[in-house]
Amino acid sequence: MKPADPTPFQPPPVKPLVLGESIGLQQTDTEGLIGALKRGLPAKSFEQLRGVLRLSKAELAEVVGISERTLIRRMNTGRFTAFESERLYRIARLADKAKDVLEDSQEAAVWLKTSKRYLNGKTPLQYADTEVGAQTVERLLGRIEHGVFS
Repeated sequence: MKPADPTPFQPPPVKPLVLGESIGLQQTDTEGLIGALKRGLPAKSFEQLRGVLRLSKAELAEVVGISERTLIRRMNTGRFTAFESERLYRIARLADKAKDVLEDSQEAAVWLKTSKRYLNGKTPLQYADTEVGAQTVERLLGRIEHGVFS
């Protein structure tokens, strides 16, 4: 009989959950995230998300539902409203989830911009124009993460 290994099992370290990483937030708790959204995200968050998703300003503004004129005003004032911040965060949340599931930021950006049969031929970014749509995209990513044919 083989003697038991005296070294106890050590699970791999768990990466701390960072909320809003793709828009430059470093929140690790919900209360902090809510506060940041209520204060309004800084304008640089838009640019960071644009870089992550590899979209033009006009494309991301359309996805987030912000007119070009409003975007110019927000860039000048340096801050988005709470309502606009929530919409930016919604898209950032999907970008972060896609990156985690697909394990590559470039592949995640392409996936989010490619039409899906599961989403009635829309891209995940188009489908996520409402919170319900974003939740559907998150479920699709969950199916992919767990190996369910989608």
